[in-house]
Amino acid sequence: MEMSNDLDRLLFFEQARKISEATYASNPLDADNLTRWAGALLELSQFQSVPDSQKMIQDAISKLEEALSINPRKHDALWCLGNAQTSFAFLTNKEDEARPYFEKAAQYFQQAVDEDPSNDIYLKSLEISAKAPELHQEIIKHGLGQQTLGAGPSTSTSSNSTKTATKNKTSSDLKYDICGWIILAVGIVAWVGFAKSQMPPSPPPPPPL
Repeated sequence: MEMSNDLDRLLFFEQARKISEATYASNPLDADNLTRWAGALLELSQFQSVPDSQKMIQDAISKLEEALSINPRKHDALWCLGNAQTSFAFLTNKEDEARPYFEKAAQYFQQAVDEDPSNDIYLKSLEISAKAPELHQEIIKHGLGQQTLGAGPSTSTSSNSTKTATKNKTSSDLKYDICGWIILAVGIVAWVGFAKSQMPPSPPPPPPL
């Protein structure tokens, strides 16, 4: 399935969320389903206002914690939880409030690596998580925090508009470097998990001759 635009992504992950919710009603102990549900919520959070996005991310965090209560060594849930903590931190417009989320994210990424040391995505996530607080500071420093981090619209004067736009573009590019691929990767995990759940079971192998 090809997701060619934002509407396709929105519809796809909304469908995935609904299916996961229905699956949970019949099987609340399915850790894979809880992880897929959280991944869909993280993707959908990108289409919300900052307050609603934060609520959706917190909901995803609770789903992942529930999955880990069922299987504490589930590395994809640990990794998604690191992504969720990172995403929430970037929606926080104060460094001291964001710091604990970055710290938790690094811990979860490390645990994911410990469980699956050969996973390149987990290793990259752990590497980038060390740079996240600095990037968050840069976003605030360049003034992007007023819009991206949820403090309301910018009120710059027209004489500063060009300078502000340049700063915002620079900060936006920086933010995408660390956040864009992480959220995309979460979506890929959710998509693959959802696709697998819709596949019919493989036929049994033929009997030996």
